[in-house]
Amino acid sequence: MLDSWQPIVALVAAILIAYVVILWLGTVVWVYRDSQGRTRDTWSHTVSMLLVLLFNLPGLILYLVLRPRETLLEAYERRLETEALIGDLPERRVCLGCQRPARADYLVCPYCRTGLRQACSRCSKPLELTWIACPYCGAQGPQQIAVPATPFAASGLAPQPAAPVAAEPPARPTQRTSP
Repeated sequence: MLDSWQPIVALVAAILIAYVVILWLGTVVWVYRDSQGRTRDTWSHTVSMLLVLLFNLPGLILYLVLRPRETLLEAYERRLETEALIGDLPERRVCLGCQRPARADYLVCPYCRTGLRQACSRCSKPLELTWIACPYCGAQGPQQIAVPATPFAASGLAPQPAAPVAAEPPARPTQRTSP
């Protein structure tokens, strides 16, 4: 009668060992797939898989602590959502000279007098300096592209251009006479 329970214990032990091995290998595969979904670095995939392969449960716990918080898909979706939100924001205009806010209908910056736009010659609507035609009435846009003044120009501290230097006429080559 004692001999009849030994094969049953051996069978139960073999089933438990097979279950633990399958669970262990399944954990290794899960960690590898999870790491692929969280990073593109193959070195990280290998290290995380080896952690679980060699250390089993402590390696799995260490992987769960150290892995990136979000998957690549979640990061991509977050970036798309951020870009969509930024696209919905109204355009914020600032002065190129002093970086202060400037409304869309300002012709010059009220803080530093930098030219922002030019009034249309026909309808007086503000035109961007780079436009070649007025979108409101079709008149010709600004005659020339004006370069915005620097904040120093209003205060008179702008550097003065150097006086033109008269060009010297090129020296004539001397002719050598042969003896």
